[in-house]
Amino acid sequence: MRTAVIIPTLNEAQRIGKTLKELVSLGFEVIVVDDGSTDNTKEIVKEFPVYYAKHIINRGQGAALKTGTHLARELGFDAVAHFDADGQHRIEDLQSVIKVLEEKDYDIVLGSRFMDDKTDFPWQKKIILNLAKIFSKQVLQLSFTDPQSGLRAFKLKESAQLNWKKDDFQHCTEILSLILKNKLNYKEIPIIVNYNIIEGQKEVRPKISMGLKLIINKFFD
Repeated sequence: MRTAVIIPTLNEAQRIGKTLKELVSLGFEVIVVDDGSTDNTKEIVKEFPVYYAKHIINRGQGAALKTGTHLARELGFDAVAHFDADGQHRIEDLQSVIKVLEEKDYDIVLGSRFMDDKTDFPWQKKIILNLAKIFSKQVLQLSFTDPQSGLRAFKLKESAQLNWKKDDFQHCTEILSLILKNKLNYKEIPIIVNYNIIEGQKEVRPKISMGLKLIINKFFD
């Protein structure tokens, strides 16, 4: 099974080079979707043998992943994996997610930071993510262990049933809703996310405002 690793990026010139170097050295086929970066991300990416697409304006992570998924289908890939540009996702977890998808009868495999106690969360992130779990279960009726995980892999033959519409970080929750709605066969596996990034400061995501958007969409969509 030929799998494309899709990396959405926005102004990650400081970090994406290291990520691409590791992926390319291990033989991964990579699609980078630049979501309107204003730094020298493009120049860094062009140093590597990867596919590159760019949004003229910043549309959001969900839109970047959708662009990458469409491109993977056009290029003849069988599956895609979604992976962060900034080094927070581990290569070994990417390998595990893809391996389970290839060897087992699952349509989609989701990485979860909450299936063990090995991820060292910043306290703000841990509070927000735990609130997101409670909200997703109680309000959205989504009983997944990590509703905001960005590390996932799925087979492109199921992509029509995973046709998410949200351009921003709400796409994570929307994908989970589509999994249940279309009765896709899924598996969650434990992953570890590295939040100890030295170069620059990362914004804590998801934000509280996203929770308000989810509530509005739940009752008015």
